[in-house]
Amino acid sequence: MDTTTTTGTTSPATTESTVEQFADTVFADLLGAQNVSALYLGDRLGWYRTLATEGPMTADELAHRTGTVPRYAREWLEHQSVAGYLTAQVRHDPVRFELPQAHAEVLVNQDSLSYMASLSRFFAATGAALPSLVQAYRNGGGVSWQQLGTDAREAQAYANRPMFLGQLTQDFLPQIPDLHQRLQSGGQVADIGCGEGWSAIALALGYPEIAVDGFDVDAASIAAATRNAAAHGVGDRVHFRIADLRDAELTGRYDAVFAFECVHDLSDPVAFLSTARRIAAPGAPVVIMDERTAESFAADAGPVEQLLYGFSILCCLPDGMSDPDSAATGTVMRHSTLESYARSAGFDGATIVDIDHDMFRFYRLQ
Repeated sequence: MDTTTTTGTTSPATTESTVEQFADTVFADLLGAQNVSALYLGDRLGWYRTLATEGPMTADELAHRTGTVPRYAREWLEHQSVAGYLTAQVRHDPVRFELPQAHAEVLVNQDSLSYMASLSRFFAATGAALPSLVQAYRNGGGVSWQQLGTDAREAQAYANRPMFLGQLTQDFLPQIPDLHQRLQSGGQVADIGCGEGWSAIALALGYPEIAVDGFDVDAASIAAATRNAAAHGVGDRVHFRIADLRDAELTGRYDAVFAFECVHDLSDPVAFLSTARRIAAPGAPVVIMDERTAESFAADAGPVEQLLYGFSILCCLPDGMSDPDSAATGTVMRHSTLESYARSAGFDGATIVDIDHDMFRFYRLQ
């Protein structure tokens, strides 16, 4: 039966099977939301890490090792078993629970490209901010990264850390031959919008002859970045400081300028890119890494773009709109949008670099 009207819109004659199918979709999403919350608990309480390092254990053993409450530990362990995160050795009395090695790679190993546990912190932060987001959506304004707090900042930092440390200088930048050669020879590099510093640290580790200056507007991020650089033995060549990159305070003439996954968050991306252009030495590469988006909106864009929109509605767009007169870019920044910002900042454009990654795209500003 045709269920469309002459205007082409769907009529109320929706089939029961369609309702049931969509209800199943929402039910699965609710289960997923519960799993993310449980993932946050397991990450923050050290339960996954303890199970990974000390092997199968009972609820009482896990609680004792981690200084937590046994009754809560038992309920969480049983939930995680039902959800498929853990396996339960029911032949034991009491039951012992095990974290499979493959699951530990995703939930515990912070150096693994498959590591995802830290993203639960993002959803904990944005979940707590939902009332503020409702007000922003209704009345304008936004919710800044600073308001989202430690969970959001750490989620961002640890999500990208494996890629920066394991791929940036090993796989990606060598595909830009003149930049790779320049960095191998040494020089002074700027990492603007550096967050907790993993990109700057990776650059210094991969190119031992360079020195890196990292800049960010967030004081907590700069403090964490400084600690991280010292812990990785590059504190003598990597230095961080607070700077508002929308104004002309930043000085220097850098042999390369990078901005990793931050332009879409900015209230004034043109001023930011103008700073990048001003501090780059003549002929110095300016490289932007941001989300890999489609060229234009499509409702069937797929799960990656869906994920990017999710980040945008909960965090990146409200962060950008927390400042007045915002460009209001959002996470789904298309090539044409960055091209427009780059031209307004005085560049000839933003060329896509031929580097293959599921989530990120590299641009070179000329």
